Amino acid sequence: MENKSKYPGLTNSEVANRKVRGEVNTSAPTTTRNFRQILAENSLTLFNFINLIIAGFIIYTESYKNLLFLGVIITNTFIGIYQEIRAKKNIDQLTILNQAKAFVIRNFEKIEVPQDEVVKDDLIMIRRGQQIIVDGVIIETEGIECDESQLTGESDPVEKMSGSNVFSGSFVVSGNAIMQATKVGEESYSYQLTMEAKQTKGIYSELIIMMKKLIRILTFVIIPVGAILMTTSIASGVHIDKAILGSTAAMIGMIPEGLVLLTSVALAVGVVKLSKKNVLVQTMGSIETLARVDVLCLDKTGTLTSGNLKVVESEPFPNSHLDLFSFGELVGSMIHGLDEDNATGQALLACFNKKSDHLKTSKQIAFSSARKWSAISFENEGSYYMGAPEYLFQEFESEQVKKMKEAMSQGLRIIAVAKSNYQITGTQLPEDLTLLGFIYLEDEIRPEAPQTLQYFKDQEVDICIISGDHPETVSQIAKRSGVSNPNKKIDMSQVDDSDIPDLIKEYRIFGRVSPEQKRLLVEALQAEEHVVGMTGDGVNDILALKKADCSIVMSNGSDAAKGIADFVLLDSNFDSMVGVVLEGRKVINNIQRVASLYLTKTVYSMVLAVLFIFLASTYPFQPIQLSPISSLTVGIPSFFLALRPNTAPIKGKFLKNVFEPALASGFSVVVFSLAIEIIGNGLNWSYDEKSTVTVWLTGLVCFIALYFIAKPITWKIMTLIATLATIFLIIFIFFESIFSLVNIFDFRLMIIYVPLMIAAPFVFYGLKKVFHYLLNLEFKNKKKAS
Repeated sequence: MENKSKYPGLTNSEVANRKVRGEVNTSAPTTTRNFRQILAENSLTLFNFINLIIAGFIIYTESYKNLLFLGVIITNTFIGIYQEIRAKKNIDQLTILNQAKAFVIRNFEKIEVPQDEVVKDDLIMIRRGQQIIVDGVIIETEGIECDESQLTGESDPVEKMSGSNVFSGSFVVSGNAIMQATKVGEESYSYQLTMEAKQTKGIYSELIIMMKKLIRILTFVIIPVGAILMTTSIASGVHIDKAILGSTAAMIGMIPEGLVLLTSVALAVGVVKLSKKNVLVQTMGSIETLARVDVLCLDKTGTLTSGNLKVVESEPFPNSHLDLFSFGELVGSMIHGLDEDNATGQALLACFNKKSDHLKTSKQIAFSSARKWSAISFENEGSYYMGAPEYLFQEFESEQVKKMKEAMSQGLRIIAVAKSNYQITGTQLPEDLTLLGFIYLEDEIRPEAPQTLQYFKDQEVDICIISGDHPETVSQIAKRSGVSNPNKKIDMSQVDDSDIPDLIKEYRIFGRVSPEQKRLLVEALQAEEHVVGMTGDGVNDILALKKADCSIVMSNGSDAAKGIADFVLLDSNFDSMVGVVLEGRKVINNIQRVASLYLTKTVYSMVLAVLFIFLASTYPFQPIQLSPISSLTVGIPSFFLALRPNTAPIKGKFLKNVFEPALASGFSVVVFSLAIEIIGNGLNWSYDEKSTVTVWLTGLVCFIALYFIAKPITWKIMTLIATLATIFLIIFIFFESIFSLVNIFDFRLMIIYVPLMIAAPFVFYGLKKVFHYLLNLEFKNKKKAS
């Protein structure tokens, strides 16, 4: 790009004055929460508020040792805050590296500045693929068209003339122009709309959906159930202190306080790990979404291929009356006049660097992904057109057809050059268009593409290639990259959009796809209940990227595409996607494991609380007694399990996988708790004796569940479980008074709980089979209903 400009632009002093007046652009807010929000949203939670109410009741009883649970709550809160701040720093640092730059004219010079250095009245150069960062007015244009769908909802390109207004949040789909900034910073649309562009589609996350459902249910259950339990206990003659401790224990047990923490921590750790692999995660929940993707739609250029095009041959036809040199000089004049900065334009400019001195540009139409051609008029010389052959002509001579087939069989891209005797009058092709020759370009396949595609094939992820190139060219590139069924291809320019839902059932290679058709293909796949990932790098991919469940863009892609992506691969390495998928799978698999542990406590606490409302007896647990169960069978092992490198494919429904072991272990605890209550009352056991045996058997059931959930069992996991079980036993031997327990080795108690211990594994696995059947039945019924 030439650094001199015919426009003066602002002077340095004018720029400084505008900065002093605050007339400077402000970067759109990042997708991360600020520090105040992180502190508030991790500490001022509904569950923490309920815990404070519970603590107040316990203080009233003066049984201060039962406040031990607050230590866990405070620790969890600080861990959550620390991990999210750590993830925020990584995201913000990478966002700055990925931030778009702007070319402005100042002091007759074209200079590049960060977008938050642009000031009011700056002259900004905008080109195809860029997102407009401030509001302004067009000063000079060369066929610029803008997509203003984020403002109007209409995706059709809008042609802009000199004097036309342009708005931040829109992006340039063709041409280039010079605009003058009229509104910057918070006055412009960009401050709000850049964020809205990132949030136009919700991130589907079973993890987050489950958490929200669980919190919603527990919100309406915990306090009423606790209050009713306390009231009925007092009414049945239980001392008020014991009634308070029993009801508060039930409420504490119902709160899965570490589960929400662990989910956010696991996702935050995933973000930090990916940032170290040069992957910018712009929406945290998308880590999980990509791990669930079962169809991956790839744009050929820039994804399977490097996007670095190279001219391998040019061929003028006899009827053009041009020799190779003259043809090259003509193409050079066209390229210099059009000033295209896309990959094709750069490749042509590198090859045809000489232009004719007598050809003077009078008008041009910049390349558009929808038209697939560009055009330029020269004074007294007519007009010349350049683009995809079949978009310029409907029929070809047999020799030309043969040449095109031969080139496409080698995976080459073909550009036709044509002439009209008339000046350009609109965006319609003239009737006198004559084919002058072909230019053949080669796009190298990324070295890592074949092994990455093989990985996805092994993981049963279906691959679709969606490209604007000819289907035969796309097919050959797909074959060389190792895509399955590369010959199942179709030319989308020859089909009706209403046929797309049927086409996706048969074809996987789609050529000559318009930007709107890319979006329709994604929608059709989603309608078939696929989780769709989309990769791309250009403005022609934006509609599909926004619609996909998960979008991935290379860092050398357009600013507009990067602005709406869930992931930006900062090293533009296609192989990085494998790391993203593996990290997502690790998060989901490990959260799935530990969620079952946390929900076990919620299940038995909720069921027992409801049952003991109707029983004339005290709730079998005190808050202090839940601490060893919560920490040794849930809290400590969950943090170890959450870090396991478990990258197995996601199988089955997340909610079903979580609740099956949780319901089995939770109801096992309920069965044994009721058995002890009945047997203990029959044998005149004291409340402390019944409570001690219940805590003992509850711990045993939770360790059985832990053993099941932690599979596959390694020596490290076995050592962890054995160590925690030993600590649990030590508490009963040496710290019984602290935890309000009695001697567990009393023969009167052992004769009852030892047989129940033997039965515990059989009860757990028996109930697991029952709930496995019931949950499968429920999901089948829901599927039929939907």
